Amino acid sequence: MASAPRKKYDCSKCPGYCCSYDWIEVSTRDIARLAKHHGVSAATARERFTKPADSGKIRVLRHKKDHVYKTTCMFFDQDARRCTIYAARPWVCRTYPSGPRCGYFDFLTWEREQQGDEEFIPGHP
Repeated sequence: MASAPRKKYDCSKCPGYCCSYDWIEVSTRDIARLAKHHGVSAATARERFTKPADSGKIRVLRHKKDHVYKTTCMFFDQDARRCTIYAARPWVCRTYPSGPRCGYFDFLTWEREQQGDEEFIPGHP
């Protein structure tokens, strides 16, 4: 049996770019997982953690202001730059990126090499 391609990115070295996406879509199943994780009803989780998007056609995770990006997912620890609900994260987060490479990580690695700074974040003062 062939093994999965080795990942060519390290999320622990990224400032959480994917968590800054405006729309982090959640399904009914994702909401149920969040509800169980937080010990609340699905209706409460839906109201507390999500908001409608695309004229109400989908639900997305709520955001909060961030000091690196404009905003990030409400479950993103902005100091540690890590997900606080990793075990209960939505399916889209579980499967991102869909291949062995992350375009942002490739860009970030290249920029850090150019700047000679392993902590450099493009666009951040």
